Amino acid sequence: MKQKHIASRMSGISPFYVMDLLAQAKRLESQGHDVIHLEVGEPDFPTPDLINAAAIDAIKSGKTKYTAATGLPELKAKISEYYKSRLGASVDAKNIIITPGASGALQLALSVLVNSNQNVLMADPGYPCNRHFVRLLDASARTIAVGAETDYQLNHELIEKNWQPDTAAVLIASPSNPTGTLIDAIEMQKIIDVVKQRKGVLLVDEIYQGLVYECADFSAAMLSSDVFVINSFSKFFSMTGWRLGWLVVPDDYIEPVDRLAQNLFLAPPSISQYAALSAFDNETLAILDARRVELNNRREFLLKGLQALGFVISVKPGGAFYIYADVSKFTKDSFQFCNDLLHESFVAVTPGIDFGEYKAKTHVRFAYTQNIEKLQLALDRISDFLTNYKH
Repeated sequence: MKQKHIASRMSGISPFYVMDLLAQAKRLESQGHDVIHLEVGEPDFPTPDLINAAAIDAIKSGKTKYTAATGLPELKAKISEYYKSRLGASVDAKNIIITPGASGALQLALSVLVNSNQNVLMADPGYPCNRHFVRLLDASARTIAVGAETDYQLNHELIEKNWQPDTAAVLIASPSNPTGTLIDAIEMQKIIDVVKQRKGVLLVDEIYQGLVYECADFSAAMLSSDVFVINSFSKFFSMTGWRLGWLVVPDDYIEPVDRLAQNLFLAPPSISQYAALSAFDNETLAILDARRVELNNRREFLLKGLQALGFVISVKPGGAFYIYADVSKFTKDSFQFCNDLLHESFVAVTPGIDFGEYKAKTHVRFAYTQNIEKLQLALDRISDFLTNYKH
């Protein structure tokens, strides 16, 4: 049947290739193949028991109605205390908006801030959905090529150089996806100052906050109350499927963000919010901290293993759970490389073309989201695959 009336903006929404690879991997598994999943940003850890128990209790207690559009006051208070106790940041509960995932947070922020004739600066490579959210507003994502020389991050100099009269905002991520690299506090302050001088708005994606391995963790909210900070219960808190996030909003924007949230979402999922109240219990945080240690062990193990096989990792990832590797020694087509690796050796990884255009065809992303035994098996399979790979 011929499709009609598809909005023109959809031409700018490219496929999320990792989801296609995941679907292929699931089909292979249904045929009896053992696929090792290093493609999707979802570790093998289950949601901690206390969080699950809180959700069950909420259901049994009938706490299944709408909450306020901006979320449960008691959850906002918990997040505010978390910023204070863990990060030394003063974030008032009134400035915290609970959202349906970090994607909901970003959609709210961009929709309130960006007009259709404006652009948003962001890094290439970067998380693909970010630029698509901008496209949905009929605005432009101005992606800036970043490499190892800046740890695959935008810095204040690149922002100054690429700022245009129609630039409304800058979106950065630390730790980042797909590279796992960080922006330190000194550089973050310089970025904040540059964006403020240009009378723009800074959005900082911190959904991997809590998963930092070799330096002190921090939030941009520690440095400025004028920054929009995006976070999520998905990654550090192991709650991917609960679809719950939050947005730290400067004072002047609370009312418009609240108003838009009422219209777009009505409310975040109630059961997820009541469950998340237990995410900040000391017992839960101890479990999550232990998982960070395990992820660090996996990072070190996979990093050494990939380098031994000839993959070039120009910047050691400092956070999240990703390794961004140069595969130009093996291929000039990262998508075909990933497709072949999946179908010949049953290891699923993500092609660089999911994350932008800059050197995308010669890079792939590995997610160290499986235990070390599976990572070793994956390395063995990759080694065998590379022995005979010609493309």
